[in-house]
Amino acid sequence: MLERILSVLFPVFAITAIGYVVALRQKPDMRHANRLIADVFVPALVFGAMASRDFHIFAYRWLALAMLLVTIACGVFGALLARAYRLSYRTLVPPMMFTNSVNLGVPVAVLAFGDRALQPAIVLFLISSLVHYSFGLWLLDHKARIITMWRQPSLLAMILGTAISLTGLHVWEPAVTAVKMLGDISIPLMLFALGVRMTDISFRGWQLGVVTGLARPAFGMLVSFGIAELLGIHGFAEGLLVIYGALPPAVMNYIFAERYDADPDRVASVVLLGNLLSVVVLPIALALAL
Repeated sequence: MLERILSVLFPVFAITAIGYVVALRQKPDMRHANRLIADVFVPALVFGAMASRDFHIFAYRWLALAMLLVTIACGVFGALLARAYRLSYRTLVPPMMFTNSVNLGVPVAVLAFGDRALQPAIVLFLISSLVHYSFGLWLLDHKARIITMWRQPSLLAMILGTAISLTGLHVWEPAVTAVKMLGDISIPLMLFALGVRMTDISFRGWQLGVVTGLARPAFGMLVSFGIAELLGIHGFAEGLLVIYGALPPAVMNYIFAERYDADPDRVASVVLLGNLLSVVVLPIALALAL
């Protein structure tokens, strides 16, 4: 078991560590790369998985519902933490709800369970994204235009992929292959970019970052087990849900906190320390999931 966990996590942390070391020495400007990840490579990953002939969206309906319920439960947990620390809900609820489901979730899922995990992992990521770009934005700014969420390339790719799945259309296989090749770029590049971002870790307010970095994944795994049992989800799908429940906060939480002036310094500490602590948390999650 230990060897299998190491075989899953070593590539993830090795590529992230390389990004961190390179960033310390060369200070690469990742803005353009991050833009390409968000606008090209991740949408290609999403569409490539959903446009495959063996993708049937209704097969994942219970897993999608489970992810929605886990996300909501973690939002309630974040609200309780915010109240305990006398902080605004805008500070703690988003990073507790929305995790690093694409940068870490997809690579760990595929390495742990093989190619069969790619499609359900994409579904879990999309559920999280739908809630993030709707309720998450509304929470930060009640006047935010939720309609703008449909401009996100990943969500557009999801809509197109869903339409193909529901109508039974078959996309020319070489075209699907080309899109999948573009999508394959995203996984190592996202991990590298995460390593670069880790150089910005701030230990200001580290106590809150440590508490949330450990308490959030513990609660996420517990509630994932409970909801999986409630909905009758077993096997590797249950393990996948547990892994996603243990993921650290998404970096996008910091970007939105800065944009909407929602205590960005504290959010940055929560997000980046949470990702740092994933070195401890993810092996536990994998031991439970496998």
